[in-house]
Amino acid sequence: MPGTSRNSEQFLMPSTIENQITGKYEIYPFYNISGTISSGYHSLTERLLLKGEHIVFDGYIGVNWEAVKEQTTRAFTDLGKSINWISINNYLKSSEDLEIKTSPFLGGDDPLFGSAYTGTLQDFFELKNVDEVLSVDGSINIIYGCGAALVSGNFPIVYFDVPKNEIQFRSRAGSVNNLGRHFPEDPKIQYKRFYFIDWVVLNKHKEEIFPRIDFMVDEQRTEDITWISGNELRSALSTITKNVFRARPWFEPGVWGGQWIKENIPGLNKDTKNYAWSFELIAPENGIILESGSKLLEVSIDCLLYYDHVAVLGKAAKRFGNKFPIRFDFLDTMDGDNLSLQCHPSVNYTKQHFGEDFTQDETYYILESKPGAEVYLGFQNDIDPDTFRRELESSFIHHKEVDVKKYIQTFPARKHDLFLIPNGTVHCSGRDALVLEISATPYIFTFKMYDWLRPDLNGLPRPLNINRAFENLNFDRKGKVVENTLLSKSTKLKETDEWRVVGLSTHDEHFYAIARLEFKESITDNTNDQCLIMSLVEGESVTVITGQRQMVVHYAETFIIPAAAGSFMIKNEGPSLAKVIKAFVKDSSC
Repeated sequence: MPGTSRNSEQFLMPSTIENQITGKYEIYPFYNISGTISSGYHSLTERLLLKGEHIVFDGYIGVNWEAVKEQTTRAFTDLGKSINWISINNYLKSSEDLEIKTSPFLGGDDPLFGSAYTGTLQDFFELKNVDEVLSVDGSINIIYGCGAALVSGNFPIVYFDVPKNEIQFRSRAGSVNNLGRHFPEDPKIQYKRFYFIDWVVLNKHKEEIFPRIDFMVDEQRTEDITWISGNELRSALSTITKNVFRARPWFEPGVWGGQWIKENIPGLNKDTKNYAWSFELIAPENGIILESGSKLLEVSIDCLLYYDHVAVLGKAAKRFGNKFPIRFDFLDTMDGDNLSLQCHPSVNYTKQHFGEDFTQDETYYILESKPGAEVYLGFQNDIDPDTFRRELESSFIHHKEVDVKKYIQTFPARKHDLFLIPNGTVHCSGRDALVLEISATPYIFTFKMYDWLRPDLNGLPRPLNINRAFENLNFDRKGKVVENTLLSKSTKLKETDEWRVVGLSTHDEHFYAIARLEFKESITDNTNDQCLIMSLVEGESVTVITGQRQMVVHYAETFIIPAAAGSFMIKNEGPSLAKVIKAFVKDSSC
């Protein structure tokens, strides 16, 4: 039986509820649904027999189609049926044609950046003659592969999905090809193509066919699939759009990574050297875990937006459509090292060079820190851009250390501090902090200027982006300007004897606002038709109540309350004061 190799120390998500450690951060948060989640190919093929002799197996990049074919064939054989398999890849355009179409979006020899492809999945195929082979009498005819639902005909659609983390783990193992490619490439090259080509067109395709999907399959466990009918999936998503939920986080080591995540979050592989990131909510790469009858099935968050982005985003949907605007992630440098010195591109630069609608405006919220922890932010008052650039370039060429503090200011990083990092701002977190990064969703457009002369985890040089950085750096953010405009100020917005709401100022260029709810026993709030992204930043646990739903949230867990939820309550389950941070799109930015 063919398996799918993956290159990661992270455990594969189980298909059923296993022993959970109560009272602490949960790495597999699930949402209980009333629909039925089934497992295995035999149960799926029994349902497919009722759908007729023509079936479409579509899916996302990274699916192990050979394993799908083998196990589906075995299941249908046990039912006395044969299969006529037709690969959609037989109708791909030539490699030369595809290269002409895609190469302008791949950034030439830039190792990291390209621009979002402006076409559709149909650009990859010549489908005129597919109908000629769609029918073999007495057989189940299945056309399969990424884009199979492009075939004309009102055939039932089975969609095989793979979470983005598993796609990348499979890519690192050499078991994934990009769209239109017939062989695996270097994982970094593949990722650039995923981000700017494959994911772009496959997301458009998934959105288009989502209302017609008959069955959704979670294929991350190649030999232990779970699945749900399309109607029951859409019914479940309808409930989620009105209630609190958590995304499934995933975790990655890094050259500067620390030990807080490893020591404080149960269920992770403790043999991993460190954890640099927890992707709490990066909507393009996270999923939602559904649960029924102890079975688990993960679907991508974009399915929720494809189903009803207005219910999720409220008044912000007009501006952002089905793109989730805000992300939360952890940067762990506790007993680790400094991040690279970096900045992010301006809005116009992002649109012109990368095809994104908005840019990577960030903030650092300090969740934990040790004495002496610092954040590097903004320039010294006497900064000379030319001198600074020459020293960075000389450092890169001659592998020579830079006295960073000669050019860059540092500020103590204490619990609950908030640092504002609008685009163009030079910054990085120093060692010995756990940073909750609250940011606009774009997440790969980091221009590194100096990386403390470190190789990556594989011992290879880490690429720098000095030229791009200097095309975007704001040298007016220096001296007292930094203290006056980039260190958040707190303001009491509402207060009683039992609770208060504290506003934390953001920069004029940030399209999102941040506030903190602080309460002894409970607090009631309202979404005001905005999606709220929230995290428990102090206290042991709270219970969040939306409508008829309740969810326990533990310290450091991120949760989402869709705009359509309206009024909600948060109850403190611990003995000490609870503090919950929330971020949402400013009304003026909608």
